[in-house]
Amino acid sequence: MSDDATQTRYISCVLCEAMCGLEVQMRGEEIVSMRGHEADPLSRGHICPKAFALQDLHEDEDRLREPVKRVGDEWVTIPWDEAITLVADRLAAVQNGHGRDAVAVYLGNPNVHSIGALTHGVNFVRTLRSKNTYSATSVDQLPHQLVSWLLYGHQFLIPVPDIDRTAYFLVLGGNPMASNGSIMTVPDFPGRLRELRARGGRMVVFDPRRTETAKVADEHHFVCPGTDALLLLAMLNVLFAEDLARPAAYVTGVDAVREAVADFTPEAVASVCRVPADVIRRTARDFAGAGAAAAYGRLGVSTQAFGSLCQWAIHALNALTGNLDREGGVCFPTPAIDLVGRGLLGKGHLGAWRTRVRGLPEFGGELPVAALAEEITTPGEGQVRALVTMAGNPVSSTPGGQHLAAALDELDFMVSVDFYVNETTSHADVILPPTGPLERDHYDLIFHSFAVRNTARFSKALYDRPEEARHDWEIYRDLALALADRGRKASGSKSSGSNVIGAIKALPDRVATEARFRLSPTQQVDALLRLGNVGLSVKQLANTPGGRDLGPLRGGQLPDRLQNDSRAIDLAPPIVMDDLPRAKALLAQQDSVDQLGDGERRDLLLVGRRHQRDNNSWLHNQVRLTKGRPRHQLLAHPEDLAARGIHDGEQVRVESAAGSIEVEVAASEDMMTGVVSLPHGYGHNRDGVRLGHATALPGASVNDLTDPQVVDGVGANAVMNGVPVSLTPAAQPVPTA
Repeated sequence: MSDDATQTRYISCVLCEAMCGLEVQMRGEEIVSMRGHEADPLSRGHICPKAFALQDLHEDEDRLREPVKRVGDEWVTIPWDEAITLVADRLAAVQNGHGRDAVAVYLGNPNVHSIGALTHGVNFVRTLRSKNTYSATSVDQLPHQLVSWLLYGHQFLIPVPDIDRTAYFLVLGGNPMASNGSIMTVPDFPGRLRELRARGGRMVVFDPRRTETAKVADEHHFVCPGTDALLLLAMLNVLFAEDLARPAAYVTGVDAVREAVADFTPEAVASVCRVPADVIRRTARDFAGAGAAAAYGRLGVSTQAFGSLCQWAIHALNALTGNLDREGGVCFPTPAIDLVGRGLLGKGHLGAWRTRVRGLPEFGGELPVAALAEEITTPGEGQVRALVTMAGNPVSSTPGGQHLAAALDELDFMVSVDFYVNETTSHADVILPPTGPLERDHYDLIFHSFAVRNTARFSKALYDRPEEARHDWEIYRDLALALADRGRKASGSKSSGSNVIGAIKALPDRVATEARFRLSPTQQVDALLRLGNVGLSVKQLANTPGGRDLGPLRGGQLPDRLQNDSRAIDLAPPIVMDDLPRAKALLAQQDSVDQLGDGERRDLLLVGRRHQRDNNSWLHNQVRLTKGRPRHQLLAHPEDLAARGIHDGEQVRVESAAGSIEVEVAASEDMMTGVVSLPHGYGHNRDGVRLGHATALPGASVNDLTDPQVVDGVGANAVMNGVPVSLTPAAQPVPTA
């Protein structure tokens, strides 16, 4: 083919959970156009603005393409062999001198969007055999995984709404119009909502902000942040009080739940959650009587003090109304590669070990990231002295970011696998940049398991790997082999040496390690596809634009698909029931704001938000995504601003128990009174970090206000919503003479 001929390629977008199919027109190495693939059975031609950032990311001059090490205040490019040797030597020295647990790992969200990170990155973490593993899970979806483990026997056996056939879609703390779904892969949500309406269905949203999703809902009701658990418990109360509960025979513990929610009547919770009792009662009745209904709660209900209780109550609402494992309700996807059924993912466990300083429990082999800074700064046996960050930016993404940034400077060594210098990697000694998304093959191992339709899609890399570059899986392979060569004196380690992710034991010798890293990610995906029962292979999928349609979600899979020994769902797990007294104490509040221990009364509650053009803490240096109306502001209701003598557009000081920031405020009647909202992932100018165009991007980090000492009472997930804050005019600069 000549260089001026145009060819059509089909790839997956890997920038969010929607995994949209893209049709790309190329002329030689040039991308001529990019659009949604109309024939894709899942995304159906949908595309959001982030997809265009794939091209910008590929061409970005600020993206690192070769390893760099810190020399004083400068970054110096070094060869790959030198970089791998340096990192392996330093990590081995720390573990040999201070024990395996002295090296900690943080895995960021992009890891689940790369097959190489999943096949080889996780295995690299296993070879370290450190209990100090952290990830974005504990600032995001830990309550989802914990509750699924408790109810269904596996942390990743998570039912998703059958949005294509439901009659009633209940959304709490989720915004799929902006996110395209999360723990519910639902591209083209606007189109699916139109189809819901066309068949006579309805969507009802509870959220303290009139989000993009709330604006197109049939009903939207404000709810006070941090009190969603009371709202949900009251709905369960109505089901029992009005004899609306119809659980399946394999659901046990129903009487215990009935007793546990007896005091949470709509009238008892209404003044605290600021939702009228008649609205709560009507919503519960409508949900139970809809015929096919699906309740869904996401980040807004997970990242609060009652996150696990909220997710349990959502599952209970679905189960008690007969909508669990029901077409049009919530169902378990049946992906071509069934990671759960084949035992390729650990089922989960809670509290097998705990953090050294605060005693917070691990879940599924990972400790809550809210504890990371203190594990670095607190002296004593087991102190974290080295850190590996893998495609993550915890300084921006986790509570108390300013404290974590300071803690990173106390480490003996830090290495980051990332292709940007950001708020976190700027503290590293070495940065190892992997290839970009368009330079690697892709198959969504995780998100096919959360999709609202069963499909399978494999996309070949759009570009060959540059000679000077390495894929993420090659980086992890080479690091693991280099560490094995050094024989880290594992038998003399001070830690117990428990494996932190799954059940596979790490062997110190090179031969065993090499065997675990021998196959490429594409080869592993091909083997897993061939082992499945749908007769697929990588070659077949690569030659099928848009992939293979495996059909709609299926009900009737339970109890056979449960992963516990009883093949029953205990709806009253003790760990959840034991948290109900804490929720009951919330009923005693006459308002939603506590008198804080530091003597300050913070009379507003802070929540986060996301935008369709944002991708957590990155891509803010891509002009196509950052142009247009600013979206960094703190949103506040006009009445709350007027009461404080603050005007729209002014700089304000926002203060919490954990810290303070200054940011521009925007008046918005989309906010519930008493609630303010700041987007996640901003505040890029910390310590002069250079992020290309992002150095000029305004905004502040919401995680300079969130408190790592405040966590969910069950699984210790971070609390990032319902944070008490005060709002005052920013200090005026002193005029110069």
